[in-house]
Amino acid sequence: MNKLFSIGFWSALARFILRNRIFLLIVIAGITVLLALQWKNMRFSTTEANLLPDDHEINLEYKEFLKHFGEEGNVIVIGVKDSTLFTPKNFVAWNNLSKKIQQYKEIDFTISVGNLLKLEKREDTTAFRLVPFISDTIFTNESLSKYKDELFNKLPIYEGLIYSPNKKSIRTAIYMNKGIINTPIRPAFVINNLIPLIEEFEKETGIKVHASGMPYIRTLNAKSIIDEIGMFIGAALLVTSLLFYFFFRSFRATLISMFTVIIGVMWAFGILGLLQYEITVLTALIPPLIIVIGIPNCIFLINKYQQEIKLHGNKAKSLQRVIAKVGNATLMTNLTTASGFATFILTNSKLLSEFGVVASINIIAIFLLSLFIIPIIYSFMPPPKEKHLKHLGKKWITSFVDWTERMVKNHRVGIYITSVALLCVSIIGMYNIGISGSIIEDMPKKTGFFEDIKFFEKEFEGIMPLEVMIDTKRKKGVMSLATLKRMDKLQNFMHEIPELSKPLSVVELVKFSKQAYYNNNPEYYQLPNSQERTFLLSYAKNSVNNTRFLDNYVDSTGQYARITTFIKDTDTKRFDRIEDDIKTEINKIFPPERYTVLLTGKALTFQKGTRYLVNNLVLSLSLAIFLIALFMAWMFRSFKMILISLIPNLLPLIITAGLMGFMGVPIKPSTILVFSIAFGISVDDTIHFLAKYRQELIANHWKIRKSVYAALRETGVSMFYTSIVLFFGFSVFSISSFGGTVALGILVSITLLFAMLSNLLLLPSLLLSLERSIANKETLKKPTLQILSDTEIEEEEEEEEEEEDNDDDDDKERKN
Repeated sequence: MNKLFSIGFWSALARFILRNRIFLLIVIAGITVLLALQWKNMRFSTTEANLLPDDHEINLEYKEFLKHFGEEGNVIVIGVKDSTLFTPKNFVAWNNLSKKIQQYKEIDFTISVGNLLKLEKREDTTAFRLVPFISDTIFTNESLSKYKDELFNKLPIYEGLIYSPNKKSIRTAIYMNKGIINTPIRPAFVINNLIPLIEEFEKETGIKVHASGMPYIRTLNAKSIIDEIGMFIGAALLVTSLLFYFFFRSFRATLISMFTVIIGVMWAFGILGLLQYEITVLTALIPPLIIVIGIPNCIFLINKYQQEIKLHGNKAKSLQRVIAKVGNATLMTNLTTASGFATFILTNSKLLSEFGVVASINIIAIFLLSLFIIPIIYSFMPPPKEKHLKHLGKKWITSFVDWTERMVKNHRVGIYITSVALLCVSIIGMYNIGISGSIIEDMPKKTGFFEDIKFFEKEFEGIMPLEVMIDTKRKKGVMSLATLKRMDKLQNFMHEIPELSKPLSVVELVKFSKQAYYNNNPEYYQLPNSQERTFLLSYAKNSVNNTRFLDNYVDSTGQYARITTFIKDTDTKRFDRIEDDIKTEINKIFPPERYTVLLTGKALTFQKGTRYLVNNLVLSLSLAIFLIALFMAWMFRSFKMILISLIPNLLPLIITAGLMGFMGVPIKPSTILVFSIAFGISVDDTIHFLAKYRQELIANHWKIRKSVYAALRETGVSMFYTSIVLFFGFSVFSISSFGGTVALGILVSITLLFAMLSNLLLLPSLLLSLERSIANKETLKKPTLQILSDTEIEEEEEEEEEEEDNDDDDDKERKN
């Protein structure tokens, strides 16, 4: 692999690129077309992000639950809070809405006020019969008032299911076919059928309808992601192109760079399709990320080309040096950036792993595109004019570089004091960082469906399903009175927890059976006592096949039962406490030798997924630091140089973590990404600086002080340009409606800004302060990674010219 970084390799690569320009452009065009053909394989995710590995204990328990009860997230709820609903016109419209929804093949059944059933005792047999709660076909205000009173005061089974505990809101539960929940049919139905029906009802009655439920939330959340992809790409192109033109004042340079990154975006979509990965909230960020990360490559290449033109005016020589000199260091910077993303592959989370694979592949791809396209296109064009080179001597950028040089030269102690102070304050802030496992925290808060989520959370006391599955270890064991009483005791305990909604289970049906046996007197809505057990349970068992309500809470064998509740948006610490309390109560109520009880559900799996990712954050970040330390060791073969290069890049991460603590930004799936991404990108500046530093050491005969200032003056401009582009490029994500994407963009931007200052001030200061410790020629003279100096390139060019002259002489001799 050493040959990859040898002087001869890069000079040979430069000759290959410039001598095979047409061929390489055709190859790039061919690959682009082939990848564009893969776009048809792109598909948007129809399932929730599973943050846990497939073989994780929590996932296995959830799969066991799904095995017996099927997909839990198949219910859409639509609700209203309006007293005029119980007027003849509006009530008929509400019933008709449920009937229209029921007619679609995607719907199994609906439970609404208009089709509610109640139990009546049959005289001819030991069973109940189901009769309509509302039998009228023509309504008056008086009849509806009577029905309303009976529903709220005499049918407690429907509390939390149809009417809210405060008796101010009514909702309809829409049970979708479980087989289509994770297919494209579900979003098509929601967008094309359900939403228009709701809008039609709102227009007819003037009543605001709130809609929620996992199928509905997932559909509109995914739609928001899709809508934002184009917005991100457009905004990233606009911001980076404006900055690029501001720096270079050249339409030609700007257009070449935009052309390069647009090809990179096309490749990104093609690779997603080729690998057949779904577009998720994370992979949707990759195309704009490629723009933001690709532009700095263009800046380094074009800036170096213009510097060479200004130096000697030879276009061919300039392009040769751009590829040989900048390509070497730029490869290293892209490898470190890619490694920052690649660490997510090892998290065992499918969501993060796919993100890491696609991002790292595309970062290397955009490097290759930049290295090939920019020199090739410039080779067909005349050299830049004098006006295009003026930016190299702009007073404001020169003043900035002069300021950094003065600070390093005269105020190193102040730099160290400031760095240590920031470090201490940031460590204090880090202790205030919380962990958030909220599934709705990162959802777009300005959308209508987010307001609807908060409506149901307030009115029906919960939004995310939490499940308890009880295995009685024998068939038909659920309907034994002992089991029912244990379930009822657990439900009463759970109902007392403020964050949980009223639990629902088969217990409600048995209580309803007793109420029906006693002529629907609500005072008898309770489990049967020991004397009533025999005949009441026989009534209930004979009636279970007549209600679809029970199908959702007892499996077909009667061995497994579920208790369903919904939990409010709750912070992680409180959620952990609730989980521990419920498990403790389960262990008290259900003897383990007779029952196996699992606590599961989407709320739990997401919380545990967040915790799992936080634990893996340390692993992925440590791995990124280790990989980049290996790169540094490969470059310089010096432990002290590894420390000097890592300190300026770790400090910005600690400062960002401190800011998160002080600003109340929690660790969550979106903000977890910040550290590995920012570290992988920020270390690029360090590599560019140290690469130039080594070149200057050789040119200045190992005079460290002189070499540091020379490296600072030359790399300062490019580092400033790229850092500003990255800062504003990542800031583009702040226009997102997703809180997690906004946090990701802002935090990475802040980290990269601190990293630029750290690499321009702290890094050279450390090199100067440790001058004697690192002033060892063997440390830097012949590193494994040969970073090309001007002298080495000139020697290589002279050898090439001699070879070409000899070839010409040989040709003349053969002709003679």
